[in-house]
Amino acid sequence: MNLCIITNESVFKKDQKYFCDNLDLKSIPEELSKHFEVSVYARHSKQDRNNEINTQNINIFRSLFSFIFEFPKKIKKQNSHYLLISLTPITLIASLILSLYRKKYFLYLRSDGFKEYKSILGFYGPFMYYLIFSIGTKFAKLISCRDHLLRGKQGKIVSPSQLSEKWFLNRINPELNKPKLLYVGRLKIEKGIFSLLNLLKKDELNIDLTIVTSEKNNKSKILQKNISIFSHQNINDSIIKFYDTHNIFILPSFTEAHPQVLDEALARFRPVIIFDDIKHVVRNRKGVFVSSRNINSLKNKIKYIMENYENIQKDLRNNVLPTKKAFINDLKDIIGKG
Repeated sequence: MNLCIITNESVFKKDQKYFCDNLDLKSIPEELSKHFEVSVYARHSKQDRNNEINTQNINIFRSLFSFIFEFPKKIKKQNSHYLLISLTPITLIASLILSLYRKKYFLYLRSDGFKEYKSILGFYGPFMYYLIFSIGTKFAKLISCRDHLLRGKQGKIVSPSQLSEKWFLNRINPELNKPKLLYVGRLKIEKGIFSLLNLLKKDELNIDLTIVTSEKNNKSKILQKNISIFSHQNINDSIIKFYDTHNIFILPSFTEAHPQVLDEALARFRPVIIFDDIKHVVRNRKGVFVSSRNINSLKNKIKYIMENYENIQKDLRNNVLPTKKAFINDLKDIIGKG
């Protein structure tokens, strides 16, 4: 059975190998290729990327016009299932082309586009996403990581995860002599990292903050006392060592649907601080603390966690977290049944 995956993510080609930053773009094609004949359509990247995609059939388009010209030729020649990852202008156009050729397709909603578009485009962002959502979901079979992302439409719910067995083995108790905070993620406005840094400038907190990112841009903007920044490629879950050498994980995002790093921290028994913009991600997870986006609230959460660390660790042991294996099996079953 053929499966064609279309994404807005960027892919870098080097020596006949393909690289991306987004772990979903790496793991979903790799794992589903064990069950389907997988091909991928992605945007061309001029910059080097970190994660090699071990999938053979990858098609890179250099512009929107080249995609519009080439994609219809491909779908005429093959009988496939189609999986569109996230709603973007690219996947919207793909949905229109597929509908025109009467092809059935799945649309996987991973994040809250209304909030994302607002954080990037301001006042007009949600209106733009509403238009994209209305058109892109009209003929799609929907898959989502959260009910509310479906906006009342019917769809299948999955629990995304990159957690392999390694994340649950050989957990290490952290040092508690001072708060050592960890952030893992992109250096983007919507991720809230610059908002967090501005908060920390307002008070001389006796903490260390480590930022781990796969990005090479924007690092020069982060020059503050007690803040370290590392470039890191998460090869074979090697990023685990960063979680183990810190005692609190912080996720300052303005918008998230199902953040992978949240479950990574909880898998290593690390308490997590988020801001109230994304309090919906807590659900039934234990050990996640919601702060207001101000320095006093943040200080209080850090103080509470450090003073109650042992009891919080006991709660963390009761979490039941999604795994990569279960996530891929759910996707396989949904797509396979059509």
